[in-house]
This record gives sequence, structure tokens and C-alpha cells, in this order.
Amino acid sequence: METVVSGIRSTGKLHLGNYYGAIQNFIKMQHEYNCYFFIADLHSLTTHPTPGDLHGNVKQVLVEYLAAGIDPEKSTIYIQSDVPEVSELYLYLNMNAYLGELERATSFKDKVRANPDNVNAGLLTYPVLMAADIIIHKATKVPVGKDQEQHLEMARTFGNRFNRLYNHEYFPEPYAFSFGESLIKIPGLDGKGKMGKSEGEANAVYLSDSPEVIRKKVMKAVTDGGPTMENQDKPSEIQNLFDLIKVVSSQDTYDHFNDLYNKMQIRYGDLKKQLAEDMIIATAPIRDRINDIAADTDFLRKVAQHGADKARESASRTIREVREIIGFRKF
Repeated sequence: METVVSGIRSTGKLHLGNYYGAIQNFIKMQHEYNCYFFIADLHSLTTHPTPGDLHGNVKQVLVEYLAAGIDPEKSTIYIQSDVPEVSELYLYLNMNAYLGELERATSFKDKVRANPDNVNAGLLTYPVLMAADIIIHKATKVPVGKDQEQHLEMARTFGNRFNRLYNHEYFPEPYAFSFGESLIKIPGLDGKGKMGKSEGEANAVYLSDSPEVIRKKVMKAVTDGGPTMENQDKPSEIQNLFDLIKVVSSQDTYDHFNDLYNKMQIRYGDLKKQLAEDMIIATAPIRDRINDIAADTDFLRKVAQHGADKARESASRTIREVREIIGFRKF
């Protein structure tokens, strides 16, 4: 079977963007591919979490991976820092990653603008660590969101550069994969861009949010004064709401509100109430499992250890071969 690798940063609770943009595909893929799904706690260090937050966030993602339906018997679920071979490959790849190309990465430029006082080397070399995560298992398919496609292109660049430098066709090229469907970008509730934790609590609907919290968040979502002519283009904040409806609601629901908008009869309050209820229904099965799994410490420990053992088996083989290709020899 072809190998699939993907991960999510452990910076807090998972939201609808994580689920529809990544985890939903993880669940499908685990039945047909050799899957490695990791919790990216090393990546999270760029934002300097406290030790308590770091561990708590890793646990949260692990619990929610399992609650969402990722099966540790069918997939390899592991914590990034439990596989030190990733860090070793990251070092080797860094030796052949160049400042100019790293500075041109869109995500790096975005982070610099957003956090000018925290421009650390980890942010600069984030694509290199991501490349190490992927190619250490020789993955060919990576289920990533649209915002990560440039990083995936850089992973191909670093793998191919290694192959050329050492004249050895070792690393295969990884490509974006979304189970036969287009990559999904889930918008946030603030009307500006994608759903994400960094945009503030009110921007994201979390898988663990109670029905009451979901209703409050959605009802506060940004809207405008309504259409001023029939069949006019939707402004971004309204298009975002319709994009969310397209994901969590039925086609009939989407068509109903789209027709009302085109006829200038839309009532945003009604639209948001429907959207909130459909989000509650969509997240209910996951929300019900989260508390039960979080309380089972022994189960979580076994899942983490089992995943680490399986991931290290693959990663250690790669590192052993990479060291030989580079020229490291024991005396």
C-alpha cells in the first residue's frame, strides 16, 4: 500500500477546519493506505507553550483524533517528539535548505507580519521540519489543506535535492491527496479567512464545543446589511457562511438560502440558526466520545506507545539508510 503522512500541530482543541480539512480524509484513508498520523508537538514550540500547556495540548489532540474515528489498529498515531529520528533528518535537510527560499515561504512572511517580535529560526525552517515529517516514512500522499500546498512543494524540493546531491534516488515525491476530492478550506466566523485557533476563540467552532457555545459563536458571525440587487456576488463574509453551510448542511438547505439571497429575501438570523443546528448535529458523535476517551489514561498511554514503536520502526530504517548515503561510517 502507498504511504500517507499528515499531522496537526498541538496548539489546542481541534476545530471544524481540522476535521473537514484533514481528519475526515484521515478516517477514509486508513482503510486503504499505510497511514501515519502524528501530533506535531515540535512544530508547536515556535509559539513557546508552557510545559503544562504543551502536554495538555498533545493529550487534547490525541483524544480528539481517536474520538473523530482514527483507529490506532489501522493507522499509526504517534507524537512527533516520540520519534527522535525526525529531528535528525530535520538537521540533515537543513544543511541543504537555503535562506532565500525559506524567507520566500508565504507562511513565514505571514508569521513575521503577525508576530514581528517572535521571528525565530523554528518559524524560518518550519517547512524543513515538515519535509522531514513526510519523507522520513517515504510518503507519496499527504492530505493537506490549501494553505500547506507550498510547504508540500518545498518537501518535494528538499527530497529531490538530497537525491541529486548524493546521486541516489532515495526519497519519492509526495503529493497532496484528499481522497479524490478537491482540498477543502474551512472559513472562520470572523469573515476574513480560514478557521483557525490563532485568529481567536470566536473564529473557530471546536469539536468539543457544547451546543450552547456553538449557537453563541455562530450567531455572532460577521454579516453585512444584505443584498441590494438580485443575484449579486456575495461579499467574503457572506460567502464564508455559505461555504460553511455547503460543508455541514444538506444541499437542499444550501439551495434554500442561496435562492433567498438571490431574491433579496435572505434573513441572516435564520441562516445562522440553521447553520448552528447543523454544526451541532455534525459534531455530536465526536463530542460524545471526547470525555470518555479523555478519562481513560491507560488507553491513551497504550495508543501513544504503540504508535511511537510503529513510527520509530519506519523512521529508524530511513535514518540508517540516509546516514549510509551521506557517508557516515562507524570505525
